[in-house]
Amino acid sequence: MTSPEVRARRCDVPRRSGLERTEGETGAKRSPSSHYASAMATTAVSIPDLCRAAKDASRALVTLDRAEKDAALHAIADALEARMGDVLEANARDMEAGREAGLSDALLDRLRLDEGRVRAIADGARQVAALADPVGESIMGGLLANGLQVDKVRVPLGVVAVVYEARPNVTIDAAALCLKSGNAIVLRGSSSATHSNAILVEVAAEHAPVPGAVQLVAGGGREELAELATQDGLVDLIIPRGGDGLKKALEGVATVPVIFAAAGNCHVYVDAAADLEAALAITLNAKTQRPGVCNAAETLLVHSDVAPEFLPRALRALHEAGVELRVDGRTRTLAGDVPVLDATEEDWDTEYLALTLAVAVVDSVEEAMAHIGRHGSGHSEAIVTDDVRAARAFERGVDAACVYVNASTRFTDGGEFGMGAEIGNSTQKLHARGPIGLRELCTFKYVVRGDGHVRT
Repeated sequence: MTSPEVRARRCDVPRRSGLERTEGETGAKRSPSSHYASAMATTAVSIPDLCRAAKDASRALVTLDRAEKDAALHAIADALEARMGDVLEANARDMEAGREAGLSDALLDRLRLDEGRVRAIADGARQVAALADPVGESIMGGLLANGLQVDKVRVPLGVVAVVYEARPNVTIDAAALCLKSGNAIVLRGSSSATHSNAILVEVAAEHAPVPGAVQLVAGGGREELAELATQDGLVDLIIPRGGDGLKKALEGVATVPVIFAAAGNCHVYVDAAADLEAALAITLNAKTQRPGVCNAAETLLVHSDVAPEFLPRALRALHEAGVELRVDGRTRTLAGDVPVLDATEEDWDTEYLALTLAVAVVDSVEEAMAHIGRHGSGHSEAIVTDDVRAARAFERGVDAACVYVNASTRFTDGGEFGMGAEIGNSTQKLHARGPIGLRELCTFKYVVRGDGHVRT
């Protein structure tokens, strides 16, 4: 099933200095970035072999104690900062290629690394190290009447494959979470982040607590993705983190369990009883603070009782922030001289990931919830209101992973929720929903202790 063109990197070998010679080189010195690009291109391993190596590593990871895992995460964080120049050089190559390929500003922002972002990635690994170890945690237990002690305890899943687009920070976030939760990880990033991912995986693999625990798949296309998603017995879970195209590519072929870290068509609803100053601040933050991420708002709904007062001001502020506005008829009548476009039915279903916002007027919290039910993706939904009954109705009636009352949707994030880093945000209901953190990367088993017990 594996074609010769599909390449995967076995990331269980020590990093070379970048100044050594490889076959076919002259005596000229090579930059670190040219080293890891060459390593990516020349080391061919089939996907089954790569997953088998990860499976072997997972059996060793489950035996490690917290101190060993935390030491590895701190070593990864320190190495990232020590190799800051290599990381930024690699990312600069990806950014240049992305601009030449015509990537949008939002996608380029997701791809870009700078010193601050690299330090934040390193700090994220340290934050994961500081979290309690979920492995071995008792979920419930007790002594039965027959004298058996039954405990339900958390255990690692085994091998987690993460498929993701554009954002190189996911490489370290996902590796840190998997290693801390006792899982081996197989990473398959976007071609737009080839050089960034290569150096980041190199750092993570070198300092992982078990050889082979961090693997990188490189090259290939949809056929390769399908092969990774059908490694029954070797891969225990695959988490695709990307748009609908990635989701559809996996839905029809995956035979291993999948948790979709899916798209976010998020809404902010400004209720009749809203504090309009807070509503404006929340709306601007949810849309403009970082528009290219899945927890950014894509639709603003405003109750008709406050629309005449709120919308002229809000539309102007959004326009001044560079937001393109696509509106319904009632919103258009309140826009004044603010430029707006007529919203189409497609706009209500679109995750823009850009400075574009759909806006509509509704007549009740029930109508807002009905709109969200038709068009939302089950990610993050917010109501701004001082009416407790409206807030409770929204909390109970909106079917989403995260529901906010008087707060921006931008808080949907494992770090913001105190979970450390996250692999993504699940909009499913089984087995994880919301930010996928350490506990979501575990399953459980029952440990039963007896004293010569036999069943009669």
